[in-house]
Amino acid sequence: MNRQRFDREIDDAPREFCGLFGVFNHRQASWLTYLGLYALQHRGQEACGIVTNHKGMLTVHKDMGLVSDVFNEQILNRLKGNMAVGHVRYSTTGSSVLKNAQPLLIDFAKGSICIAHNGNLINSLELRQYLEQSGSIFQTTTDSEIIIHLMARSRSKNLKDSLVDALKKIKGAYSLVMMDERTLIGVRDPFGFRPLCLGRLGASWCLASETCAFDLIGAKFIREIEPGEIVFINGSGVKSIKPKELRRKDKFSFCAFEHVYFSRPDSIVFGETVHSVRRRLGEQLAREYPADADFVVPVPDSGFSAALGYSKESGIPLEMGIIRNHYVGRTFIQPAQDSRDLGVRVKFNLLRGVLKGKRIVIVDDSIVRGTTSKIRVRNLRKAGVKEVHLRISCPPHRFPCFYGIDFHRASELIANKYASLEKIRQYLEVDSLGYLSLEGMLGCLKHPNDQYCTSCWTGKYPVIFSRSAGKFSLEKRCCGQGI
Repeated sequence: MNRQRFDREIDDAPREFCGLFGVFNHRQASWLTYLGLYALQHRGQEACGIVTNHKGMLTVHKDMGLVSDVFNEQILNRLKGNMAVGHVRYSTTGSSVLKNAQPLLIDFAKGSICIAHNGNLINSLELRQYLEQSGSIFQTTTDSEIIIHLMARSRSKNLKDSLVDALKKIKGAYSLVMMDERTLIGVRDPFGFRPLCLGRLGASWCLASETCAFDLIGAKFIREIEPGEIVFINGSGVKSIKPKELRRKDKFSFCAFEHVYFSRPDSIVFGETVHSVRRRLGEQLAREYPADADFVVPVPDSGFSAALGYSKESGIPLEMGIIRNHYVGRTFIQPAQDSRDLGVRVKFNLLRGVLKGKRIVIVDDSIVRGTTSKIRVRNLRKAGVKEVHLRISCPPHRFPCFYGIDFHRASELIANKYASLEKIRQYLEVDSLGYLSLEGMLGCLKHPNDQYCTSCWTGKYPVIFSRSAGKFSLEKRCCGQGI
Protein backbone atom coordinates (compact mmCIF):
# COMPACT_ATOMS: atom_id res chain seq x y z
CA MET A 1 0.00 0.00 0.00
CA ASN A 2 1.55 3.32 -1.01
CA ARG A 3 1.86 6.37 1.21
CA GLN A 4 -1.00 8.45 -0.21
CA ARG A 5 -3.36 5.52 -0.48
CA PHE A 6 -2.74 4.62 3.17
CA ASP A 7 -3.41 8.19 4.26
CA ARG A 8 -6.73 8.13 2.45
CA GLU A 9 -7.65 4.78 3.95
CA ILE A 10 -7.12 5.92 7.53
CA ASP A 11 -8.65 9.35 6.98
CA ASP A 12 -11.89 9.23 5.03
CA ALA A 13 -12.67 12.90 5.58
CA PRO A 14 -13.07 15.25 2.63
CA ARG A 15 -10.20 17.61 2.00
CA GLU A 16 -10.13 21.30 1.21
CA PHE A 17 -7.31 22.58 -0.90
CA CYS A 18 -5.81 25.66 0.63
CA GLY A 19 -5.39 28.21 3.35
CA LEU A 20 -4.21 31.73 2.53
CA PHE A 21 -2.51 34.41 4.56
CA GLY A 22 -0.95 37.77 3.72
CA VAL A 23 0.44 40.71 5.67
CA PHE A 24 1.46 44.26 4.68
CA ASN A 25 3.69 46.69 6.58
CA HIS A 26 5.05 44.65 9.47
CA ARG A 27 8.75 44.20 10.28
CA GLN A 28 8.12 40.58 11.29
CA ALA A 29 6.03 39.71 8.25
CA SER A 30 7.50 36.22 7.82
CA TRP A 31 6.87 35.31 11.45
CA LEU A 32 3.28 36.57 11.36
CA THR A 33 2.68 34.61 8.17
CA TYR A 34 4.14 31.49 9.78
CA LEU A 35 1.71 31.87 12.69
CA GLY A 36 -1.17 32.57 10.34
CA LEU A 37 -0.45 29.42 8.36
CA TYR A 38 -0.12 27.45 11.58
CA ALA A 39 -3.66 28.51 12.49
CA LEU A 40 -4.84 27.51 9.00
CA GLN A 41 -3.06 24.13 8.94
CA HIS A 42 -6.41 22.29 8.91
CA ARG A 43 -7.04 23.61 5.40
CA GLY A 44 -3.99 21.92 3.87
CA GLN A 45 -1.43 19.50 5.25
CA GLU A 46 0.76 18.39 2.35
CA ALA A 47 2.73 21.49 1.41
CA CYS A 48 3.23 25.07 2.49
CA GLY A 49 5.21 28.15 1.55
CA ILE A 50 5.93 31.79 2.27
CA VAL A 51 7.02 34.59 -0.07
CA THR A 52 8.43 37.77 1.49
CA ASN A 53 9.04 41.20 0.01
CA HIS A 54 12.16 43.09 1.07
CA LYS A 55 12.44 46.46 -0.67
CA GLY A 56 10.84 45.10 -3.83
CA MET A 57 12.82 41.84 -3.86
CA LEU A 58 10.58 38.76 -3.53
CA THR A 59 11.99 35.62 -1.88
CA VAL A 60 10.28 32.25 -1.50
CA HIS A 61 10.66 29.21 0.72
CA LYS A 62 8.31 26.25 0.35
CA ASP A 63 8.39 22.51 0.80
CA MET A 64 6.25 19.43 1.29
CA GLY A 65 5.03 18.92 4.85
CA LEU A 66 3.40 20.69 7.77
CA VAL A 67 4.11 24.32 8.62
CA SER A 68 6.05 23.38 11.76
CA ASP A 69 8.24 20.99 9.73
CA VAL A 70 8.92 23.25 6.75
CA PHE A 71 9.84 26.39 8.70
CA ASN A 72 12.22 27.04 11.58
CA GLU A 73 13.73 30.10 13.19
CA GLN A 74 16.73 30.18 10.84
CA ILE A 75 14.57 30.02 7.70
CA LEU A 76 12.15 32.66 8.94
CA ASN A 77 14.99 35.03 9.81
CA ARG A 78 16.26 34.67 6.25
CA LEU A 79 12.86 35.65 4.85
CA LYS A 80 13.28 39.39 5.34
CA GLY A 81 10.78 42.07 4.46
CA ASN A 82 7.69 43.86 5.70
CA MET A 83 5.27 42.09 3.32
CA ALA A 84 4.54 38.40 2.97
CA VAL A 85 2.13 35.88 1.45
CA GLY A 86 1.68 32.34 2.74
CA HIS A 87 -0.13 29.21 1.64
CA VAL A 88 -0.97 25.74 2.95
CA ARG A 89 -2.07 23.17 0.41
CA TYR A 90 -3.72 19.82 0.02
CA SER A 91 -3.54 18.21 -3.43
CA THR A 92 -5.07 15.23 -5.16
CA THR A 93 -3.10 12.13 -6.03
CA GLY A 94 -0.69 12.79 -8.89
CA SER A 95 -0.07 16.47 -8.20
CA SER A 96 1.46 16.26 -4.73
CA VAL A 97 4.87 17.49 -5.79
CA LEU A 98 7.02 20.41 -4.72
CA LYS A 99 6.72 22.27 -8.02
CA ASN A 100 2.98 22.66 -7.37
CA ALA A 101 3.42 23.99 -3.83
CA GLN A 102 2.39 27.60 -3.38
CA PRO A 103 2.73 30.55 -3.34
CA LEU A 104 3.91 30.57 -6.93
CA LEU A 105 6.59 33.20 -7.55
CA ILE A 106 6.98 34.26 -11.16
CA ASP A 107 9.11 36.86 -12.91
CA PHE A 108 7.73 38.28 -16.15
CA ALA A 109 7.91 41.42 -18.24
CA LYS A 110 5.77 43.42 -15.82
CA GLY A 111 7.89 42.48 -12.79
CA SER A 112 7.81 39.86 -10.02
CA ILE A 113 4.53 38.60 -8.63
CA CYS A 114 3.40 35.76 -6.38
CA ILE A 115 0.00 34.12 -6.10
CA ALA A 116 -1.70 31.91 -3.52
CA HIS A 117 -5.00 30.35 -4.54
CA ASN A 118 -7.85 28.62 -2.72
CA GLY A 119 -10.45 27.03 -4.97
CA ASN A 120 -10.62 25.47 -8.40
CA LEU A 121 -11.01 26.89 -11.90
CA ILE A 122 -13.49 24.95 -14.01
CA ASN A 123 -12.19 26.23 -17.36
CA SER A 124 -8.50 25.68 -16.62
CA LEU A 125 -8.08 22.89 -19.17
CA GLU A 126 -9.27 24.95 -22.12
CA LEU A 127 -7.39 28.04 -20.94
CA ARG A 128 -4.17 26.08 -20.53
CA GLN A 129 -4.51 24.55 -23.98
CA TYR A 130 -5.13 28.00 -25.48
CA LEU A 131 -2.14 29.51 -23.67
CA GLU A 132 0.22 26.67 -24.62
CA GLN A 133 -0.83 26.89 -28.24
CA SER A 134 -0.08 30.60 -28.06
CA GLY A 135 3.46 29.95 -26.82
CA SER A 136 3.12 30.02 -23.01
CA ILE A 137 5.43 27.72 -21.07
CA PHE A 138 4.15 26.48 -17.71
CA GLN A 139 6.32 25.72 -14.69
CA THR A 140 3.61 23.77 -12.81
CA THR A 141 0.42 21.81 -13.41
CA THR A 142 -1.71 24.01 -11.13
CA ASP A 143 -4.58 26.06 -12.44
CA SER A 144 -3.32 28.97 -10.32
CA GLU A 145 -0.44 29.62 -12.74
CA ILE A 146 -2.95 30.25 -15.52
CA ILE A 147 -3.96 33.51 -13.84
CA ILE A 148 -0.40 34.86 -14.02
CA HIS A 149 -0.08 33.88 -17.69
CA LEU A 150 -3.32 35.69 -18.47
CA MET A 151 -2.03 38.77 -16.65
CA ALA A 152 1.22 38.62 -18.62
CA ARG A 153 -0.69 38.52 -21.91
CA SER A 154 -2.87 41.48 -21.01
CA ARG A 155 -2.22 44.63 -23.03
CA SER A 156 -2.81 46.72 -19.93
CA LYS A 157 0.37 48.13 -18.44
CA ASN A 158 -0.70 48.49 -14.81
CA LEU A 159 -1.29 45.76 -12.23
CA LYS A 160 -4.96 46.52 -11.60
CA ASP A 161 -6.09 46.37 -15.21
CA SER A 162 -3.95 43.31 -15.99
CA LEU A 163 -5.50 41.45 -13.07
CA VAL A 164 -9.03 42.42 -14.06
CA ASP A 165 -8.36 41.28 -17.63
CA ALA A 166 -7.25 37.89 -16.29
CA LEU A 167 -10.19 37.51 -13.91
CA LYS A 168 -12.64 38.19 -16.73
CA LYS A 169 -11.44 35.02 -18.46
CA ILE A 170 -11.45 32.54 -15.59
CA LYS A 171 -14.46 30.66 -14.20
CA GLY A 172 -14.97 28.78 -10.99
CA ALA A 173 -14.01 29.20 -7.35
CA TYR A 174 -11.08 31.37 -6.37
CA SER A 175 -9.98 33.31 -3.36
CA LEU A 176 -6.56 34.78 -4.09
CA VAL A 177 -3.83 36.50 -2.12
CA MET A 178 -1.19 38.04 -4.38
CA MET A 179 1.81 40.34 -4.02
CA ASP A 180 4.09 42.31 -6.32
CA GLU A 181 6.95 44.68 -5.47
CA ARG A 182 4.66 47.23 -3.81
CA THR A 183 1.16 45.86 -3.25
CA LEU A 184 -0.66 43.10 -1.36
CA ILE A 185 -3.83 42.00 -3.17
CA GLY A 186 -6.90 40.04 -2.10
CA VAL A 187 -9.48 38.69 -4.57
CA ARG A 188 -12.71 36.77 -4.14
CA ASP A 189 -14.68 35.27 -7.02
CA PRO A 190 -18.12 36.67 -7.93
CA PHE A 191 -19.95 33.70 -6.38
CA GLY A 192 -18.05 33.88 -3.09
CA PHE A 193 -17.46 30.11 -2.89
CA ARG A 194 -14.44 30.31 -0.59
CA PRO A 195 -13.94 32.67 2.37
CA LEU A 196 -11.40 35.49 2.56
CA CYS A 197 -11.22 38.19 5.21
CA LEU A 198 -9.44 41.43 6.05
CA GLY A 199 -7.78 42.19 9.38
CA ARG A 200 -5.68 44.90 11.00
CA LEU A 201 -2.80 44.78 13.44
CA GLY A 202 -1.86 48.32 14.43
CA ALA A 203 -0.61 49.97 11.24
CA SER A 204 -0.41 46.60 9.45
CA TRP A 205 -3.05 44.95 7.28
CA CYS A 206 -3.70 41.21 6.94
CA LEU A 207 -5.61 38.87 4.65
CA ALA A 208 -6.60 35.33 5.65
CA SER A 209 -8.91 32.49 4.70
CA GLU A 210 -10.32 32.41 8.23
CA THR A 211 -10.44 34.77 11.19
CA CYS A 212 -8.76 32.22 13.50
CA ALA A 213 -5.48 33.28 11.88
CA PHE A 214 -6.09 36.87 13.05
CA ASP A 215 -6.81 35.67 16.59
CA LEU A 216 -3.44 33.94 16.86
CA ILE A 217 -1.42 37.02 15.84
CA GLY A 218 -3.59 39.47 17.78
CA ALA A 219 -5.07 41.19 14.73
CA LYS A 220 -8.58 42.64 14.61
CA PHE A 221 -11.06 41.19 12.15
CA ILE A 222 -12.34 44.09 10.03
CA ARG A 223 -14.63 42.44 7.49
CA GLU A 224 -14.93 39.76 4.83
CA ILE A 225 -13.75 40.48 1.32
CA GLU A 226 -16.98 40.59 -0.65
CA PRO A 227 -17.75 38.35 -3.63
CA GLY A 228 -16.38 39.94 -6.79
CA GLU A 229 -14.20 42.35 -4.82
CA ILE A 230 -10.50 43.11 -5.27
CA VAL A 231 -8.58 44.89 -2.52
CA PHE A 232 -5.20 46.56 -3.08
CA ILE A 233 -3.10 47.26 0.02
CA ASN A 234 -0.02 49.46 -0.31
CA GLY A 235 1.53 52.63 1.03
CA SER A 236 -1.59 54.58 0.05
CA GLY A 237 -3.83 52.43 2.24
CA VAL A 238 -6.55 49.95 1.33
CA LYS A 239 -8.35 50.44 -1.96
CA SER A 240 -11.31 48.32 -2.98
CA ILE A 241 -12.80 47.87 -6.44
CA LYS A 242 -15.64 45.77 -7.81
CA PRO A 243 -15.21 45.49 -11.58
CA LYS A 244 -18.52 45.29 -13.38
CA GLU A 245 -17.41 42.04 -15.00
CA LEU A 246 -17.20 40.44 -11.52
CA ARG A 247 -20.46 41.72 -10.11
CA ARG A 248 -23.49 39.54 -9.51
CA LYS A 249 -26.90 41.09 -8.99
CA ASP A 250 -28.84 38.00 -7.97
CA LYS A 251 -27.29 35.32 -5.76
CA PHE A 252 -23.99 34.08 -4.40
CA SER A 253 -22.85 30.50 -3.79
CA PHE A 254 -21.18 30.32 -0.40
CA CYS A 255 -19.88 26.80 0.25
CA ALA A 256 -22.16 25.40 2.96
CA PHE A 257 -19.62 22.70 3.72
CA GLU A 258 -17.28 25.35 5.14
CA HIS A 259 -19.74 25.54 8.05
CA VAL A 260 -20.27 21.79 8.29
CA TYR A 261 -16.65 20.68 8.29
CA PHE A 262 -13.80 22.71 6.81
CA SER A 263 -13.56 25.89 8.83
CA ARG A 264 -12.33 25.94 12.38
CA PRO A 265 -15.13 26.33 14.96
CA ASP A 266 -13.56 29.52 16.32
CA SER A 267 -13.62 31.26 12.93
CA ILE A 268 -16.22 33.68 11.60
CA VAL A 269 -17.15 32.51 8.10
CA PHE A 270 -19.84 34.00 5.85
CA GLY A 271 -20.89 36.26 8.71
CA GLU A 272 -21.34 33.59 11.40
CA THR A 273 -19.25 31.90 14.06
CA VAL A 274 -18.76 28.35 12.84
CA HIS A 275 -19.24 26.75 16.27
CA SER A 276 -22.65 28.39 16.66
CA VAL A 277 -23.76 27.15 13.25
CA ARG A 278 -22.64 23.59 13.97
CA ARG A 279 -24.42 23.58 17.30
CA ARG A 280 -27.64 24.59 15.53
CA LEU A 281 -27.06 21.80 12.99
CA GLY A 282 -26.87 19.34 15.87
CA GLU A 283 -30.05 20.68 17.42
CA GLN A 284 -31.91 20.32 14.14
CA LEU A 285 -30.49 16.84 13.67
CA ALA A 286 -31.90 15.82 17.05
CA ARG A 287 -35.33 17.09 16.02
CA GLU A 288 -35.23 15.21 12.72
CA TYR A 289 -33.65 11.98 13.99
CA PRO A 290 -34.20 11.46 17.72
CA ALA A 291 -32.78 8.39 19.42
CA ASP A 292 -33.28 6.50 22.66
CA ALA A 293 -29.76 6.31 24.05
CA ASP A 294 -27.58 6.74 27.13
CA PHE A 295 -24.93 9.06 25.69
CA VAL A 296 -24.23 11.38 22.77
CA VAL A 297 -20.64 10.80 21.65
CA PRO A 298 -18.94 13.19 19.20
CA VAL A 299 -16.39 12.07 16.60
CA PRO A 300 -13.50 14.41 17.43
CA ASP A 301 -12.82 17.07 16.56
CA SER A 302 -15.19 18.33 13.89
CA GLY A 303 -18.23 16.53 15.30
CA PHE A 304 -18.04 18.10 18.74
CA SER A 305 -20.09 21.26 18.17
CA ALA A 306 -22.91 19.39 16.44
CA ALA A 307 -22.89 16.74 19.19
CA LEU A 308 -23.22 19.50 21.76
CA GLY A 309 -26.32 20.76 19.96
CA TYR A 310 -27.75 17.25 19.63
CA SER A 311 -27.24 16.66 23.33
CA LYS A 312 -28.85 19.96 24.28
CA GLU A 313 -31.93 19.42 22.11
CA SER A 314 -32.40 15.73 22.95
CA GLY A 315 -31.58 15.92 26.64
CA ILE A 316 -29.18 12.97 26.26
CA PRO A 317 -25.90 13.58 28.15
CA LEU A 318 -22.77 14.32 26.15
CA GLU A 319 -19.89 11.92 26.79
CA MET A 320 -16.34 11.87 25.43
CA GLY A 321 -16.27 8.22 24.39
CA ILE A 322 -13.78 8.66 21.53
CA ILE A 323 -10.37 10.24 22.08
CA ARG A 324 -8.32 11.52 19.15
CA ASN A 325 -4.55 11.29 18.94
CA HIS A 326 -3.52 14.71 17.61
CA TYR A 327 0.07 13.74 16.99
CA VAL A 328 -0.40 11.33 14.10
CA GLY A 329 1.47 12.83 11.18
CA ARG A 330 1.36 11.88 7.54
CA THR A 331 4.59 9.90 7.96
CA PHE A 332 3.16 7.28 10.33
CA ILE A 333 4.81 3.98 9.40
CA GLN A 334 2.36 1.15 8.84
CA PRO A 335 3.14 -2.57 8.73
CA ALA A 336 3.15 -4.32 5.36
CA GLN A 337 -0.20 -6.03 5.80
CA ASP A 338 -3.54 -4.29 5.34
CA SER A 339 -3.59 -1.48 7.88
CA ARG A 340 -6.99 0.15 7.69
CA ASP A 341 -8.12 -0.95 11.13
CA LEU A 342 -4.76 -0.05 12.65
CA GLY A 343 -4.90 3.38 11.06
CA VAL A 344 -8.26 4.13 12.64
CA ARG A 345 -7.08 2.88 16.03
CA VAL A 346 -3.94 5.01 15.79
CA LYS A 347 -6.03 8.15 15.26
CA PHE A 348 -8.93 7.33 17.58
CA ASN A 349 -9.04 5.42 20.86
CA LEU A 350 -12.17 4.34 22.73
CA LEU A 351 -12.99 4.81 26.41
CA ARG A 352 -14.14 1.23 26.92
CA GLY A 353 -15.04 1.68 30.56
CA VAL A 354 -17.42 4.50 29.65
CA LEU A 355 -18.96 2.88 26.57
CA LYS A 356 -19.36 -0.78 27.56
CA GLY A 357 -23.00 -1.85 27.71
CA LYS A 358 -24.28 1.57 26.64
CA ARG A 359 -26.57 2.75 23.85
CA ILE A 360 -24.82 5.64 22.14
CA VAL A 361 -25.51 8.28 19.50
CA ILE A 362 -22.40 8.95 17.43
CA VAL A 363 -22.46 12.44 15.87
CA ASP A 364 -20.18 13.06 12.89
CA ASP A 365 -20.02 15.87 10.34
CA SER A 366 -20.14 13.75 7.17
CA ILE A 367 -19.55 10.36 5.57
CA VAL A 368 -17.61 10.18 2.31
CA ARG A 369 -16.76 6.58 1.38
CA GLY A 370 -17.82 5.09 4.70
CA THR A 371 -14.66 3.04 5.17
CA THR A 372 -13.55 4.75 8.37
CA SER A 373 -17.08 4.89 9.78
CA LYS A 374 -17.56 1.16 9.31
CA ILE A 375 -14.27 0.33 11.04
CA ARG A 376 -15.14 2.68 13.89
CA VAL A 377 -18.51 0.99 14.40
CA ARG A 378 -16.89 -2.44 14.49
CA ASN A 379 -14.42 -1.24 17.10
CA LEU A 380 -17.28 0.15 19.17
CA ARG A 381 -18.99 -3.24 19.05
CA LYS A 382 -15.76 -4.92 20.18
CA ALA A 383 -15.62 -2.44 23.07
CA GLY A 384 -19.00 -3.73 24.25
CA VAL A 385 -21.29 -0.93 23.06
CA LYS A 386 -24.85 -2.20 23.13
CA GLU A 387 -26.36 0.01 20.39
CA VAL A 388 -24.82 2.42 17.88
CA HIS A 389 -27.00 5.15 16.40
CA LEU A 390 -25.13 7.22 13.82
CA ARG A 391 -26.16 10.82 13.12
CA ILE A 392 -24.64 13.02 10.41
CA SER A 393 -24.91 16.82 10.58
CA CYS A 394 -25.33 17.35 6.83
CA PRO A 395 -27.17 15.66 3.93
CA PRO A 396 -25.73 12.63 2.10
CA HIS A 397 -22.90 13.46 -0.32
CA ARG A 398 -23.88 12.06 -3.70
CA PHE A 399 -22.01 14.26 -6.17
CA PRO A 400 -18.44 15.46 -6.73
CA CYS A 401 -17.42 19.03 -6.07
CA PHE A 402 -15.75 21.08 -8.81
CA TYR A 403 -15.06 24.16 -6.70
CA GLY A 404 -12.19 23.21 -4.43
CA ILE A 405 -13.07 20.11 -2.40
CA ASP A 406 -11.41 16.78 -3.01
CA PHE A 407 -14.52 14.63 -2.91
CA HIS A 408 -13.97 11.20 -4.36
CA ARG A 409 -15.38 9.95 -7.62
CA ALA A 410 -19.17 9.78 -7.61
CA SER A 411 -19.04 5.99 -7.70
CA GLU A 412 -16.96 5.98 -4.49
CA LEU A 413 -19.32 8.16 -2.49
CA ILE A 414 -21.27 5.84 -0.20
CA ALA A 415 -24.54 7.76 -0.64
CA ASN A 416 -24.16 7.50 -4.42
CA LYS A 417 -23.21 3.84 -4.31
CA TYR A 418 -26.18 2.81 -2.17
CA ALA A 419 -29.62 3.98 -3.24
CA SER A 420 -31.33 4.04 0.15
CA LEU A 421 -30.64 5.06 3.72
CA GLU A 422 -31.37 1.50 4.81
CA LYS A 423 -28.69 0.04 2.56
CA ILE A 424 -26.14 2.55 3.91
CA ARG A 425 -27.18 1.59 7.44
CA GLN A 426 -26.67 -2.08 6.67
CA TYR A 427 -23.25 -1.44 5.17
CA LEU A 428 -22.13 0.59 8.20
CA GLU A 429 -23.62 -2.00 10.59
CA VAL A 430 -25.32 0.57 12.81
CA ASP A 431 -28.63 0.21 14.62
CA SER A 432 -29.99 3.41 13.09
CA LEU A 433 -28.75 6.13 10.75
CA GLY A 434 -29.86 9.69 10.18
CA TYR A 435 -28.57 12.45 7.92
CA LEU A 436 -29.63 16.05 8.43
CA SER A 437 -32.02 17.11 5.67
CA LEU A 438 -30.99 19.74 3.14
CA GLU A 439 -33.82 22.00 4.28
CA GLY A 440 -32.87 21.49 7.90
CA MET A 441 -29.24 22.35 7.23
CA LEU A 442 -30.00 25.49 5.21
CA GLY A 443 -32.47 26.59 7.87
CA CYS A 444 -29.58 26.76 10.35
CA LEU A 445 -27.58 29.19 8.20
CA LYS A 446 -27.71 32.97 8.14
CA HIS A 447 -28.27 33.78 4.49
CA PRO A 448 -31.25 32.81 2.28
CA ASN A 449 -31.18 29.24 0.98
CA ASP A 450 -30.31 30.24 -2.59
CA GLN A 451 -27.13 31.99 -1.41
CA TYR A 452 -25.31 28.70 -0.73
CA CYS A 453 -23.66 26.14 -2.98
CA THR A 454 -25.17 22.71 -2.30
CA SER A 455 -23.96 20.94 -5.44
CA CYS A 456 -22.25 18.07 -3.60
CA TRP A 457 -25.65 17.15 -2.13
CA THR A 458 -28.00 18.09 -4.97
CA GLY A 459 -25.93 17.85 -8.17
CA LYS A 460 -27.02 21.37 -9.12
CA TYR A 461 -23.88 23.29 -10.06
CA PRO A 462 -23.98 27.12 -9.94
CA VAL A 463 -21.16 27.60 -12.49
CA ILE A 464 -21.75 25.70 -15.72
CA PHE A 465 -18.95 23.61 -17.17
CA SER A 466 -18.51 21.02 -19.88
CA ARG A 467 -18.80 17.56 -18.37
CA SER A 468 -17.07 16.14 -21.41
CA ALA A 469 -13.80 17.76 -20.30
CA GLY A 470 -11.52 15.09 -18.87
CA LYS A 471 -10.74 17.05 -15.73
CA PHE A 472 -14.39 17.27 -14.78
CA SER A 473 -15.67 13.81 -15.66
CA LEU A 474 -17.90 12.62 -12.85
CA GLU A 475 -16.03 9.32 -12.88
CA LYS A 476 -12.58 10.90 -12.41
CA ARG A 477 -11.12 12.28 -9.25
CA CYS A 478 -12.39 15.82 -9.20
CA CYS A 479 -11.29 19.18 -7.94
CA GLY A 480 -7.57 18.47 -8.30
CA GLN A 481 -5.42 21.46 -8.93
CA GLY A 482 -3.15 19.21 -10.95
CA ILE A 483 -4.23 18.69 -14.54
